[in-house]
Amino acid sequence: MNELLVFICDGAPVRGEIVSIGSAWQAILERRNDPPAVRRILGDFVGAATLLSASLKFDGTLIIQAQSKGPIQLLVVECKSDLSMRATIKLSTEPSAISDDATLGELLDADNTGRLVITLDAADREPGQPPYQGIVALQDEVNGITRPVANAAEAIALYMQRSEQLDTRIWLASNDHSVGGLLLQKLPNSGGHAHLEPQVAAEGWNRVQTLGQTITNEELLTLQPETILRRLFLEESTEYGVRSFPSRQIRFACTCSRNKVADVLRMLGESEVQSILEERGTVETICDFCLKPYRFDPVDCLQVFKTDSLSDATRPPSGSH
Repeated sequence: MNELLVFICDGAPVRGEIVSIGSAWQAILERRNDPPAVRRILGDFVGAATLLSASLKFDGTLIIQAQSKGPIQLLVVECKSDLSMRATIKLSTEPSAISDDATLGELLDADNTGRLVITLDAADREPGQPPYQGIVALQDEVNGITRPVANAAEAIALYMQRSEQLDTRIWLASNDHSVGGLLLQKLPNSGGHAHLEPQVAAEGWNRVQTLGQTITNEELLTLQPETILRRLFLEESTEYGVRSFPSRQIRFACTCSRNKVADVLRMLGESEVQSILEERGTVETICDFCLKPYRFDPVDCLQVFKTDSLSDATRPPSGSH
């Protein structure tokens, strides 16, 4: 199961998405060895990134980044408009120090320092043009009391409300085998192609939310999106109409390359790279996302700084990437 399904409710101003990720999630996990609580949080954000990427109106990448001074120092999930994705996490403590039942607040919001950043980066962005970026704290204020968000679903809903001004409900679940998610988003007062009166629209949004709240983690993790849609919204479909679109496939894919590593070496500067060569004999790095190793010997590094074309400057050395 690596599918994303989009649907529209005709009797309510609601656009919805259902995602189920299997082998693509396994491809991320097999490259990592994180504690259970960290895997659970990463899986939820992988589901969230995939759901949000479905609404991209351009060729590009949606990036979810969470950072704090807590045990999870940095979490990054990237999902392209074609639903290829990758993810990584950096910890500031030993994995053994993280309990299996640690919460998102404990891991990502130590001392109220957690921040959620969502970036929309268009592939055809002009040089010097910054990508769109929205930032929210990983805390919510309820009755005048500030508290950390309970989970990734709550964090995304908070972001959508504060940065996008869109009423959004999201349910996420993940385990070591799969990731599942359901997203409901309130649209302007129109369901399908028909205008809805404000009261009818409000009732419809509440009605569909109520149905969404009945979803279970087991259903999200074990059922196909089409099956979830049929079971969850059978009454809504029969009474008012629910239309789905062809499902889209999700896959793991890393965008690292020797060209990009060479670009990083250029940014470090020739003197810095030369000092590394003098100390170690080669410059070596490993991709944080897919763990692919890259090795640059003195000849490679010389080409990086002496040629104008990155493709000319990044010959793959024999026996290595």
